Parts: sequence; C-alpha cells; structure tokens
Amino acid sequence: MPKMKTKKTFAKRVKVTGTGKLRKYSNYTSHFATNKTHKQNKHLHKPSLVHKTVVKRDRELLQG
Repeated sequence: MPKMKTKKTFAKRVKVTGTGKLRKYSNYTSHFATNKTHKQNKHLHKPSLVHKTVVKRDRELLQG
C-alpha cells in the first residue's frame, strides 16, 4: 500500500504544539470586519485549540 500523503492545505492552517495538541487560527477575521465589535476582532485574531471531538479526524489529515 502506498504511503498516505499529508494534506498540505490543512497543514498550513494547523500547527502541532509542543504537547501534541493542534492549534488553529479563526476564520472570518477580516471579512466584514467593520460590522464586528472591537472585542470580537480581538478574540478572532488569537489562536485557539482544535476541539477534542475533531482531533482524531484532523490528525489523519496530517499523517504523511
């Protein structure tokens, strides 16, 4: 069986932390930014961890 390739587009959007968790940046950060409050924009620009219910699926995309 051939090796699985890493999904490069996904790998550019997600980074693995030192403890093995997945870190991602939020969507919708600049589109219609004037309609969002300053607090919303501030929180959207912070990285967050991938939710535990989708970590298994996301790790399969990074296998390579």
